[in-house]
Amino acid sequence: MTEAAAWTYFAKIQEILEKISTTQREAIEQAATICADSICNDGLVFCWGGGHSRMSVEEMFPRIGSYPGFYPMVELALTYYTDFVGANGMPQSFFLERQEGYVAPILANYEFGPHDSMICFSSTGINELVIEMAIQAKQRGLPVIAVTSVAHADSTVSRHSSGRKLKDVADVVLDNCTPPGDAVLDIPGVPYKVSPTSSIGAFIIVNTLKARTAEMMAARGVEPVVLTSPHFAHRPGEAQEQLQRVYKEFKRRKRMIYGRD
Repeated sequence: MTEAAAWTYFAKIQEILEKISTTQREAIEQAATICADSICNDGLVFCWGGGHSRMSVEEMFPRIGSYPGFYPMVELALTYYTDFVGANGMPQSFFLERQEGYVAPILANYEFGPHDSMICFSSTGINELVIEMAIQAKQRGLPVIAVTSVAHADSTVSRHSSGRKLKDVADVVLDNCTPPGDAVLDIPGVPYKVSPTSSIGAFIIVNTLKARTAEMMAARGVEPVVLTSPHFAHRPGEAQEQLQRVYKEFKRRKRMIYGRD
């Protein structure tokens, strides 16, 4: 492929985005309703992702154009592995994301309310930790949204003791429409495919969901307190004022985790 590989990848991404657009509208509507119900009722949408899926959590919040109500749950032990080997290495992360018992001590740090919900990000959707996270969230009464690759899950075997996959546990499944194995390009002389697609698929879903949720909130008379770009505020000082509003709103909602009856 040489130079053509880049544009082949671009074409494959376009196919994935078109598939998301044509197949995920109803699921986006269902998921946005859950999120708007949570946020408008002073609940939280907890967002969980381990490993590479941590990026999807951060794309949900905090990110320019995002807003409090979405609450990121990130464990450094599962995500801080860029040294790859040695301290904070990939082998440790792989080990932890396959431990069902690890979820209980994570969730022990939170108190959940009647209007809370959860989004679980995992493109594979087969590892023990994320499946157990979804199971235990549902046991606590939270509606669960999965952002995953249905094609990948259907092509692999669950590692969870129940035999279920993330898509089997969730109340709403948002398919990132990426293929089994994630990477999509065959290049002569390279024995394995390169260039994954799940990040782009997941990010499109995240921001589509975020937009539809904000639209629903506004229709109910609830203003999302948006984290806006400091470079495009309407007047001097406005961006800093808005940033302080976001801080205040996030802290208000965060305090509710620890102050619920």
